[in-house]
Amino acid sequence: MEMTINGRNVSVTDRFREYVDEKIDKVDQLATKIQRLDIKVTKEQHARNADTALTVELTVLGRGPAIRAEAKAADKFAAFDTAFAKLLERLRKARDRRKIHHGRQTPTAVHQATSNLEPANSTLPLHESTRLAQQEEEARLAADADQNGAPPIEIRRKVFPAETMSVDDAVDRMEMIGHPFYLFVDAATGAHSVVYARKGKGTQQYSYGTITLDPDATDEATLETRRYRDPEPATANA
Repeated sequence: MEMTINGRNVSVTDRFREYVDEKIDKVDQLATKIQRLDIKVTKEQHARNADTALTVELTVLGRGPAIRAEAKAADKFAAFDTAFAKLLERLRKARDRRKIHHGRQTPTAVHQATSNLEPANSTLPLHESTRLAQQEEEARLAADADQNGAPPIEIRRKVFPAETMSVDDAVDRMEMIGHPFYLFVDAATGAHSVVYARKGKGTQQYSYGTITLDPDATDEATLETRRYRDPEPATANA
C-alpha cells in the first residue's frame, strides 16, 4: 500500500512519519485491494482555539469508493490518533457489510451484525460531531456580526455528479465518508433521494432513513420500512 503525507502550514517530521508507519498495518488487516493512503496535516494559522488548530485528514483509496476520516486537536499526533480510530471503525463497518451481503442468502440487519463492535476511543458520535460543527459555525457568524455590525448571510452551494445506486449502496457510501447524509439517484425508482443516519432505538445501534423527491406525489407521504440488503420491504403504510 502506497502512503503519502503532506503538510500545509506545518512541517511533517520524521518522527511523525515513523509514528504513522507503526500504525498503518491495521488498515491492510481490515481492508483488501487498497492502493493508497493519503494523509494531510493542516495547521490553521489564526486559530481561535489552540485545541483544534491542527487537522489531520485520512483518505483510503482503492477499488470502490474512497473512505475518509478527519479530526482536530492541539497537535498532529493526537489529531492523527482520533482520525485513525474513526477510519478503522469505518473500515470495520465496510468489511462487516461485505460479509452480510456476500456470506448469507438471508441477510442480517446491520445493527445486529455490528452490535458487538467496540466503539473507537476518542470518537464522537456522528450526530455529536455535526452538532459541534454547527456550534462552531454559529460562533464564527456571531464573531463576524460583532465586527461588522450586522450578521452576514451566506448561502453555499456545492454541485456533484448524480450517481445512480441502490439505497443500500448509498448507506455504505455515507458511512465510508463519515457524513450524516448522502445524496443519490435511487436505482429502483430513478428519483433523486437522500439517505441519512437516524438515532437507533433500544438495542438498535444503526438505523437509517431515506427521503425521496417525487413531483407527482400527493400531499400524503408514503412510509416504507425494510432491512439492509433485503429486497422486500418489511412494512408499508400509505
